[in-house]
Amino acid sequence: MAAAYLGLAAYATQQAGTAARAAARTATVDDPKTAPAAAARAAVSPWVAARADVDATPCAPGADRATATVTVDVPPLLPGTGFTVTRSATMACPTEAAGT
Repeated sequence: MAAAYLGLAAYATQQAGTAARAAARTATVDDPKTAPAAAARAAVSPWVAARADVDATPCAPGADRATATVTVDVPPLLPGTGFTVTRSATMACPTEAAGT
């Protein structure tokens, strides 16, 4: 049972990283078609998306990067064994083209 729980934790961690990268990429788009949190949830399995807390804001004027953080609750298999995993991703904000 411990091996299964370790596998579940590894899966949740990998999925949190995928969601963070998707949210950060979307946060750097000038005119995104979806919100960063929605992009994060769309990039992962429904099981993880339902347990994910996404913190990402689009690039602000003058900002050089956007960071997204995703926290996933891993449910307990036995009482007292639940925990969370957190992953963050940072992407560069777009810069104006040279000469404009």
